[in-house]
Amino acid sequence: MSKRLIVAIILVPIGAGLIAVGGLPYALAASLVLGLAAWEFDRLFRMTGLCPSRWLLIGGSAALVFSRYFLDLRDSAAVLSLLVLAAMAVHLVDFERGRDRAATDFGVTVAGLLYIGWIGAYLISLRQLPDGKWWVLTILPAVWLADASAMVFGITWGKHILAPRISPRKTWEGFAGGILGATLFGALLGGLWGAVSHAITPWVGGLSGLAIGLLSPLGDLGESMIKRQASVKDSSQLIPGHGGVFDRIDSWLWAGVIGYYLALVLH
Repeated sequence: MSKRLIVAIILVPIGAGLIAVGGLPYALAASLVLGLAAWEFDRLFRMTGLCPSRWLLIGGSAALVFSRYFLDLRDSAAVLSLLVLAAMAVHLVDFERGRDRAATDFGVTVAGLLYIGWIGAYLISLRQLPDGKWWVLTILPAVWLADASAMVFGITWGKHILAPRISPRKTWEGFAGGILGATLFGALLGGLWGAVSHAITPWVGGLSGLAIGLLSPLGDLGESMIKRQASVKDSSQLIPGHGGVFDRIDSWLWAGVIGYYLALVLH
């Protein structure tokens, strides 16, 4: 627990500062984080006997981040299309060289580009919206508070297992606590940021927190499913006390894209 706390004390102010600054520093940080998560994604599937294209996953995820930063959402789809075609070309060569599972490898490479790169890049799209800084500073803390509330409720009252095969320690009581925590904290942040900038209201913050609390746990469960298939506990040991980068951002991936479309609808 001490390692987790020390790392959090160091990383949370850095992350908040990058979100506040935005621009290229934020994009560079996002490309680093998503690139590391892509490396771990590749690593996990290699443990199952598959061989996705490691460098295409890492480089492609970073390219998708920068395409969102320098281009708009529509134009960055061209970059994704080129990456998918490149993945097919790479795995065709692999098959011709004797890799019999190259077609499955291709599917994993494309899945990583879509899930880590394309979906992850919504954290850039969200930040670039009008008042995007306040939206990111509402959505991501709502994820963290959902996780913390779920843990407290699960430890205190948890009896009914949510997903026995995927994550036997998660309970329905913890899930309900996460929704409650994210909703209340989202409303609190909405009121706080609204007082500073008039960008978000408590109602909008609470509704956003509710959506995050309901849906972002699927990101955590999705990553756990991959880890179960690879028979490992953590995606890596890059972050002392926390496991890997993918372990930390699994729910962020969902929160970024959900937050982006909520911002479009509710702003």
